[in-house]
Amino acid sequence: MKSAQFELHAEIEERHWWFVARRRILQAVIHAVVPPSRETTIVDVGCGTGANLAVLADQYDCVGIDTSSEAVRLAAGRFPQARFVCGAAYEMPSILASAQLIMLNDVLEHVPDDFRMLSELLSWAAPGTYFLLTVPADMALWSEHDQAFGHYRRYSQARLEQVWQGLPVSTLFVSHFNSRLYPIIRAVRRISQWRGKSAGRAGTDFALPSPLTNEMLTRVFAGERRKLTNLVQGGTQAPYRFGVSLMALLRREPGKVEPRRRPGYISSDTFDPVAQMPSLNAVC
Repeated sequence: MKSAQFELHAEIEERHWWFVARRRILQAVIHAVVPPSRETTIVDVGCGTGANLAVLADQYDCVGIDTSSEAVRLAAGRFPQARFVCGAAYEMPSILASAQLIMLNDVLEHVPDDFRMLSELLSWAAPGTYFLLTVPADMALWSEHDQAFGHYRRYSQARLEQVWQGLPVSTLFVSHFNSRLYPIIRAVRRISQWRGKSAGRAGTDFALPSPLTNEMLTRVFAGERRKLTNLVQGGTQAPYRFGVSLMALLRREPGKVEPRRRPGYISSDTFDPVAQMPSLNAVC
């Protein structure tokens, strides 16, 4: 991500329906996995500008890690109740080993080798550590929005599951989400694809709608948390079969993990943000 996208996040993520509803969903799922306790450490890898972690910081010991110095500066200045660290997570084994839950919220699509990233994190995590992953779904939604955010890919469920296949991991659930609004978002993306221009600011589809519309969209999207928490609790509801995003809950099991590279049989990525946008935001 570039400065324009980080600044946009910092400006609207406490109000925009997508950010607000996603935080409510993440908070509900996390509560169902690890009950609130200041003795429980949650690590947010690729924390960005910090709002996802901040909503948990009064209930858990929270640490955010990001390679972007600008993101960490913005997060630390806005949310002093959490701790934010600049650097690569795999270089912080003591922080990873202390976690009961590690989040990667829309992170894997930003790295060229997602197999390498997840296996490195798993190699340091203690058995029993939960991993909560979210990624953008459905390549049919690919647009300038993805390019502006520096995405290499959007995921199918099968492609996401390949990232941890064969590792000592239990899959507790995988589900699409942001499913209720999928038809509307797909229509907006189709229009953006046809126009060759995003629907929002800074090359993204993010723009604040009217307060009434924003509240309505928040309620519709956030309502999906009931099904997702039911999945955590082993309920009988089926996962969402389609959606704008995917969510996976994993548990690290005993066994050694050797960091591994992406296999050659995995298809090439749609976009190379480093080649196309060499002026990405400075790292620590």
